[in-house]
Amino acid sequence: MTAPDTTAQIPGITVTRPHRADARRNFDALLAAARDAFNRQGIDVALEDIARQAGVGIGTLYRNFPTRSDLVEAVYVSEIEELLRAAQDAIEREPWDALETWLRRFSGYVATKLAMLQGLNKDSEMFHVCRTAMYDAANPLFERAQAAGEVRKDTNLDDAMRLVAGVTASHYESDEQRARILNLALEALRTRPAAR
Repeated sequence: MTAPDTTAQIPGITVTRPHRADARRNFDALLAAARDAFNRQGIDVALEDIARQAGVGIGTLYRNFPTRSDLVEAVYVSEIEELLRAAQDAIEREPWDALETWLRRFSGYVATKLAMLQGLNKDSEMFHVCRTAMYDAANPLFERAQAAGEVRKDTNLDDAMRLVAGVTASHYESDEQRARILNLALEALRTRPAAR
């Protein structure tokens, strides 16, 4: 895994990754294992389990993340970095496809955020900076899709994100049902040709 593109960094907030390739692999493995563990078991999961899943010792985890809060914050910031990269990657797509692709990635972020919510300080400067960066990255996608006539004029990016977040946060009988409801929510944002 390569180091993230610096253009996807959050202004004033960084996840400082090690420079050595092997140390960076361990760091990224810990982030991935923590994200997965938080999603499955919540943020109170044993740190030893996260280290084991990442294939490293507990000492390596503590060298990178001295406290559980450091690990939770790093997972959160890395999720935001991925959303920023996803917005950059989507910009080359057709307007609706770009927005839909990003909103689907955003739904994955919402699931991770919900799992970590009790460990995040929503009043912190870091949280506000990350939220602003996320909106700033997604807004050009939304505006371009709206300008192309693909998105309803009576809505905005905040509406779209709240819609996707609400759908993602609900409980479903199956993953198939969640996907079906997300599709319905995304279709509700789109314009419709006039009926004949």
